Amino acid sequence: MSITLYMRKLIQRCLEEDGGLHGDITTNSLSFSDQRGRFAMNIRGRGIVAGLEPIAKVMDVFGDVSMTVLENDGEEVCDKTIAILEGSVEAILVAERTILNIVSYASGVATKTFTFVDRVVGIDCVICDTRKTTPGLRMLDKYAVVCGGGTSHRMGLHDAALYKDNHLAEFDDLQKGLDAAINSVKENSELKFVEVEVDTIAQLEKVLQLPVDIILLDNMSPELLIKAVVLRDASDLSPLLEASGGITIETVREIAKTGVDRISIGGLIHQATWIDIGLDAMDA
Repeated sequence: MSITLYMRKLIQRCLEEDGGLHGDITTNSLSFSDQRGRFAMNIRGRGIVAGLEPIAKVMDVFGDVSMTVLENDGEEVCDKTIAILEGSVEAILVAERTILNIVSYASGVATKTFTFVDRVVGIDCVICDTRKTTPGLRMLDKYAVVCGGGTSHRMGLHDAALYKDNHLAEFDDLQKGLDAAINSVKENSELKFVEVEVDTIAQLEKVLQLPVDIILLDNMSPELLIKAVVLRDASDLSPLLEASGGITIETVREIAKTGVDRISIGGLIHQATWIDIGLDAMDA
């Protein structure tokens, strides 16, 4: 599904949730039927914009409302007008909270991501999201991560194979069991990658002999990560190494400097704080 189609469906759900059975009781009680207006979307403080561009492509969902985007998704702005809404005052007042909720939320995720990306500038290592996303908002979450300079991991269970500890626990012979599973799953030509999680060096040594694209190094200390990189570099295969598990803004640079290729952080989303964005009437 494209982000545009996803956003259309998301907005329709939000409007149904907001309007319930009776619509906007407050606005309906006022005489706005023929009134038109202009409203500025203002970011209060500093942040990375996310969500404006896909919303702008589906404004017809709101009826007689148009949006002029003044700042591109991915831009860092401070105390600035980022978009202007024009059209029926009645329609804008109905649309207001849905638009602000989406953009404030997505911009918060983008801004959180940017803080991590900025911490590893100059190091050949990318910051990735995970499947720890807000239920029902995964595509928006991952779009926002990219706006913040991060890299989207797999979208879900359907587009990449990631063998984690609970999968591996079912194998009596880890190497033999994984080899058969990987050969089977690679028959899917649309697969983005095959990844295996390890939490010990002994497991890593076994997985390094298998045709995997990425090895996830779970909760390893910087010292163990450095050892893992040395082992990978000495192996015949060259899978990417991904560090994950409890990584914070204070530790992310040290982790990146170990030589791993990727760092995945669930907190890009579940620890993000909304950006304060408001809608203010403009003079006619």
